[in-house]
Amino acid sequence: MAEPKVLYITGWMRSGSTLLGNVLGELPGVLHAGELHYLWHNGVLKAGTNSTCGCGAEVTKCALWSRVLAAGGDGRHETARRMVRAQHALLRTRHVRARLAESRGATERAAGLDATVGRTAAVYRRLAGLGGERLIVDGSKYPAEAAALLGRSDLDVRVLHVVRDPRPTAYSYKRAKDYIDPMSPARSSGYWSAFNLASELIGRAFPGRYLRVRHEDLCRDPRAVVTEVMRFAGLDGEPPVDESGGVVLGRNHTVTGNPDRLSTGRAVIRADERWREGLTSREIAEATGPALPLLVRYGYPLLPIKPVKEARKWIWA
Repeated sequence: MAEPKVLYITGWMRSGSTLLGNVLGELPGVLHAGELHYLWHNGVLKAGTNSTCGCGAEVTKCALWSRVLAAGGDGRHETARRMVRAQHALLRTRHVRARLAESRGATERAAGLDATVGRTAAVYRRLAGLGGERLIVDGSKYPAEAAALLGRSDLDVRVLHVVRDPRPTAYSYKRAKDYIDPMSPARSSGYWSAFNLASELIGRAFPGRYLRVRHEDLCRDPRAVVTEVMRFAGLDGEPPVDESGGVVLGRNHTVTGNPDRLSTGRAVIRADERWREGLTSREIAEATGPALPLLVRYGYPLLPIKPVKEARKWIWA
């Protein structure tokens, strides 16, 4: 059997990775697994929120995931608890440099690391035989996990780094949702910087297996960006997006992720601009400060100025 081909999405949350993964999942032989990192914590142990499979069933009762979990004994609670402990001990953002050094052969691999990512690799292999024969999309967004997976010879892993302007990201975290707790703009952007910097390290260590795209470019020209991602992942053919950014989404089997993953039917990829009026000038400044080192690198303006409400126009600094 050929090595499973995996597109691992990294970056900070609220970047549109769930929608992008679902779009790719409409291609033949491509399976979007959602945030597979949470299969054990949310799916098996039901210890987190938003743990329903994208098909609407409980993960452990889903037609796909029940087979995957049974095949490797991953559905046992003790196995799941060990996996969650190991993920926490080895795959945090702070571990990225160590995991990259190991994957490049510069240092010995940490104790327990092969068993931990080996279990994830085994899940990939099962998914490759259950609809993901061309590609498995994993939107977990843990850069240390991506770094560790890049060192495995039994997988063909490509890392897609998705970036979004930290101001709309902060707006998304402003209010509590069913599956995420609220976060201040400064804290959101602090995480934004940490996760994106960690993802940048992957690009430096494995430049040929790394691609960065911006959420804003995906919304501006969905067909072009989806095509770019497809080619990077080794997929040919036409993207499942029309010239207007429309796509018809079917049922999926995603583990965790934005609840929009449960929606089916026609969708249009477009920017959500509510943050422009939903954030105060102070909140915009608070979201901008921690992100300053990366804003210019990613092509974002340093500080948007709040509009005069009567004019409804924006001026960018």
